Amino acid sequence: MPTESVTLFSQAEAGVVSVVQWLKLGVETIGALTIALGIVLAAGLFLKALVARRTADFTAIRLTLARYLALALEFQLGADILSTAIAPSWDQIGKLGAVAVIRTALNFFLSREMKEERQDTAEQHVVGKAAGETSGQKA
Repeated sequence: MPTESVTLFSQAEAGVVSVVQWLKLGVETIGALTIALGIVLAAGLFLKALVARRTADFTAIRLTLARYLALALEFQLGADILSTAIAPSWDQIGKLGAVAVIRTALNFFLSREMKEERQDTAEQHVVGKAAGETSGQKA
């Protein structure tokens, strides 16, 4: 009887590991597809801006790509967290921890840069609008 319960436990454990590995693969795939989608959209916007010779649009294009990269980093971090659920050694846990710290730091700085770019863009819009109102009053 004890051998039977050990075998059942081993089978259940193997099933959980398999499910987590498939889930991790799915989450990593979603992250990669998110990056690919962001690149395609940003490239399309970039080409439109180049053809129209609107270099001022480059900041908006960077923000578009940055949003997708930040979202993809979250998915990749989620996949790393899933890996720790089945990591068999401290060495693998340490490596995953280092990767998680690096990805979290990248996401933090990317989010901060996006916030600063949004603020700069908003300030430029307000200044441009105020300048337009001033010139309109003089005319």
